[in-house]
Amino acid sequence: MTPSESPQDTYAIRISKVSKKYGDYPVLKDINAQVARGEVVVICGPSGSGKSTLIRTINRLEEINSGSISFDGQNIHAPMKTRELNHLRSRIGFVFQSFNLFPHLSVVDNVSMSPVRVKGVARDVAHDQALRLLDRVGLADKANAFPGQLSGGQQQRVAIARALAMEPPVMLFDEPTSALDPEMVGEVLAVMKSLAADGMTMLCVTHEMGFARDVADRIWFIDAGQIIETATPEEFFTSPRHPRAQRFLADLRH
Repeated sequence: MTPSESPQDTYAIRISKVSKKYGDYPVLKDINAQVARGEVVVICGPSGSGKSTLIRTINRLEEINSGSISFDGQNIHAPMKTRELNHLRSRIGFVFQSFNLFPHLSVVDNVSMSPVRVKGVARDVAHDQALRLLDRVGLADKANAFPGQLSGGQQQRVAIARALAMEPPVMLFDEPTSALDPEMVGEVLAVMKSLAADGMTMLCVTHEMGFARDVADRIWFIDAGQIIETATPEEFFTSPRHPRAQRFLADLRH
C-alpha cells in the first residue's frame, strides 16, 4: 500500500488506466477516475457505452484486462481468495436493475440474511437492524411480506435496505429504476436522495437526469468505453464541453 492509497485517503475509489474487452471488442478503454469519500457520482451516457460494465468492475463482478481499481487502498483486482473477495464485496453495496431478492424469504429475512451469514451477526440483532432499515426505506409494514407480494418499487427499496444491512461505506447503483413503472421511480430515487444527504459515497448509473441534476456532486459522461467529460451538474447541463455530450443532452431534451 502506497501513502497515496492509505485508508485515510481523500478518495474512496481510484480507477487507474482500466481497460476491458469482451473477446476482441473493447468495452472500457484506459479509464482514469477517482471518487472522493462522501461524493455522489452519476455515470451517464448512451446505451452500450460501458456504464454498467464500469460500475461492475468496482466490486469485481466484472474482471478487467489491465489497469487497477483500489478501494480504501486495496487493489480490488489483485489475486485473492474467495473469502477475501467476499469480504471486500460486503463493504461495497450493490443495487441491481432487477432486485435479485430471494422469493422464498420474507422481506425482513432478505435484509437480515447477509449480516448473519457473512458477518456472523446474531440473528436477533440482524433482525432488529433489518426492521430499522425497512423503516428507513418506508417499508416497516412489509417486513413479513414476500417479494412477490410487493410492487417493483417496493422490491427495489428492499434491495437497497439489504445492501445497507452490511453497513458498506460505498454504494453502487446500476440503473436501479430502469425496470420500474414510471410511477414507482420516484419512491426509489427518494431513498437514494436520503442516502446522499446522509453523506453516503455513491456511484449511480442512471438515465434519471433530474436525479443527476439535483443530487450528484459530479457527472461522468461515458461514450464508447471512455469517460469523455467530467463535470458538475451545473456545468454538464448548462454548458457541456464535448460534442457527444452536447448531442446526448439535445436528444434528451428533444
